[in-house]
Amino acid sequence: MKRLNLTALFLFVCSVLFAQTDSASYFLQKGLDEKQKGRRMESLKNFEKAFRYDSTNKPLLAEMASAYMDLRKYYQAKETYKRLVRLGETSAANYKQLLQLSFNLKAYDDAIVYANNLKKADPSEKVNFYLGKINYDRENYGDALKYLNEAAKDEPQNAEIPYMIGRSYADMLNYKLAIPFYQKAVQLDGTKYGWIYELGLICYAQNDNKNALKYILEAGEKGYPKDNGYMQNLGIAYIDAGNFDSGIVILTDLIKKRPSDANLLDMVALAYYDHKKYDDAMNYWDTILGFDKTNASALYMIGMCYLKKGEKGKGQQLCDKAIEMDPSLAMYKQKKEMSGF
Repeated sequence: MKRLNLTALFLFVCSVLFAQTDSASYFLQKGLDEKQKGRRMESLKNFEKAFRYDSTNKPLLAEMASAYMDLRKYYQAKETYKRLVRLGETSAANYKQLLQLSFNLKAYDDAIVYANNLKKADPSEKVNFYLGKINYDRENYGDALKYLNEAAKDEPQNAEIPYMIGRSYADMLNYKLAIPFYQKAVQLDGTKYGWIYELGLICYAQNDNKNALKYILEAGEKGYPKDNGYMQNLGIAYIDAGNFDSGIVILTDLIKKRPSDANLLDMVALAYYDHKKYDDAMNYWDTILGFDKTNASALYMIGMCYLKKGEKGKGQQLCDKAIEMDPSLAMYKQKKEMSGF
């Protein structure tokens, strides 16, 4: 009697398993039919139904992962490819999908693992770009530069690679080394106005005023937003490149939008002062004092303007008063006396 019961149980289990397999095959085929008709969402629904009956069917998992990718369900796609790998499907194609998905989802620890697995599965695969960008995003510039320099050999037309190398150097304040890589990047992709603008600012930091103006202008022409910050830098670039009139027009127009910006007012005043336009310079420093009568620096520079104009008594009186307000300004008086003013 017990033997009969065991036999019946065995037959029942087998019938359930066969039924599940048949159901999985049915929904898999239905999903493939929907895929053939271009109905990707419907095909995925059938693949997911098939998965409920058979979660180890490799062709099914491959189709389901592909459907998730097509429908931009990237988290689900990643989990499905991981399941395929666990089932022994350790092909280079699967590792590549997992690398790209992990990288794009910023699961960088996973991406590093899959990059190494991909390289083992297929030594010809190029993974240096991924490893370089991961280290770049993590501000690990030593490893970033190591991988990115190799990536540049793998993908010489990828403009992002020299950009990241240049930006790594710039973030380490090594502007001299950064410039040629920025130039290479914008040569490969001239549409990246943000890169061009950064290059202009780096040239400015290197006192290469001619190229600073060139690149800042080019960035604006190619679409960089001409907000207040951009216009201020453009005005400064014009002045430092020797085109005072164009620069001062931009900066004075900007003051109309930001009339109480002490930093901007001081910048314009200094530009006039450096070009020996002392009355104009005094007007702007006087405006600063109108907003803040305790600004000793502005008062001191007004005194300097009088001194430059030959009104030494008045100028000296104002400078001394400013030093009383802020004793640190005495260092400028000492420098002036040492220069034999």
